Amino acid sequence: MLPPRAILALDLGSRCGWAVLPRSGRIASGVTEFRPGRFEGAGMAFLRFERFLADASEASGPFSVVVFEEVRAHAGTLAAQVYGGFLAHLTAWCERHAAPYLGVPVATIKRHVTGKGNASKEEVIAAIRARGHSPADGNEADALALLDWAIANRIGA
Repeated sequence: MLPPRAILALDLGSRCGWAVLPRSGRIASGVTEFRPGRFEGAGMAFLRFERFLADASEASGPFSVVVFEEVRAHAGTLAAQVYGGFLAHLTAWCERHAAPYLGVPVATIKRHVTGKGNASKEEVIAAIRARGHSPADGNEADALALLDWAIANRIGA
């Protein structure tokens, strides 16, 4: 049975992992860089991110839900600021497009795919590969794990 609407899963950041279950039912995933170029302002990353969201929605159909990895602790101030900027743009975009959104704690996602909430990146990648995916890196693996969690929990159904 095909989903009535698409589900988008995001590992937010300048190097953003994403996975989508479109109406076709065939999962797509990848990693997209949003870092501004050498002669661009920092705001360009967020403009590119909003364009990415619009393109993903157009390609996959309207989102029944957008789920994102909810990070509660960051390694540094800059990482926290970047995450906050992407989160602000994501939630504003979702509000404008009437797309429900849900943050899912990192430990919940890791527990779902590996059986333990403090699994390493390598363990998450291995678990996602065991499910038949070929993530390019930990960001894509996290997005795929999050999408798998959303599907298993019938989020957006």
